[in-house]
Amino acid sequence: VSLAANMLSSSMMSLRGGILSHASSSFFRSIVVRSAASSSAASASAASASSAAAASASASSSSPAMKPVLEKEFHIYRWSPEKEPPEKPYMQTYKVDVNSCGPMMLDVLLKIKDEQDPSLALRRSCREGICGSCAMNIDGKNGLACLTKVEKDMAPTRVAPLPHMFVVKDLVVDMSNFYAQYKSIEPWLKTKNDDYRHVDAETGEAKEYLQSKDDRLKLDGMYECILCACCSTSCPSYWWNSDKYLGPAVLLQAYKWISDSRDQFTDERLKAVDDAFKLYRCHTIMNCAKVCPKGLNPGLGIQKLKSQLH
Repeated sequence: VSLAANMLSSSMMSLRGGILSHASSSFFRSIVVRSAASSSAASASAASASSAAAASASASSSSPAMKPVLEKEFHIYRWSPEKEPPEKPYMQTYKVDVNSCGPMMLDVLLKIKDEQDPSLALRRSCREGICGSCAMNIDGKNGLACLTKVEKDMAPTRVAPLPHMFVVKDLVVDMSNFYAQYKSIEPWLKTKNDDYRHVDAETGEAKEYLQSKDDRLKLDGMYECILCACCSTSCPSYWWNSDKYLGPAVLLQAYKWISDSRDQFTDERLKAVDDAFKLYRCHTIMNCAKVCPKGLNPGLGIQKLKSQLH
């Protein structure tokens, strides 16, 4: 019995040792597996971080560098008929970072209107020198705001409405007299036919107005006028006699219709402008040619118009 008990005890101890040995082996094997997985995850994380850093560096190198802030002062003419009590015109100062907006004066004015002062009044439309709406006086010279570049220096820029014109509000002027003068020259093609159509003498049918290439070239330097009034409002004679003198812009247009080979009222048009004030107040000061945003020479056109009368 004693021998049997000893043998049973030895067997139990051996079995227990085997179980413990197996458990230890499994335990260490699981540690190794977890360690490998952890190492793999760390490597993947490091690789991902490295890729993200590389992508960030690449994006940083490809994107343009931020321009430094360059604040410039703009002194802008202000006057409103709506103020109560009425007040005199004054110059209001605005500061604009010219590196954060477009390069033209109109870009600055729109930035001021959008971000600082929505009450600022101005005219603008095409933004590319075609409509003539944004004509104003910038640093003492008439021009289009959409074509006038902003100088990136620290000197302040002064902006005012076209000179010697009635001001409606701020930079908006009353163009009524200017347009009435333009209307007075009848700026359209006129023929001797009552219906103003070009009629074929044989068939009696309307047809298009033909013009030779040479006759068409005679209109160069006149048809490009956009009626912005920069020239007329830079002319001292127009300042003094704007109620009678037609001014450079309108006289250039009058000469255009007189020079057009398709128009049949040349003599009548010449007679209409042959007036001591309408035409002969031009003293060839030539401010008109200096400020024209289209590079035209109204003064030259006026002299040619005079030569046709004498």
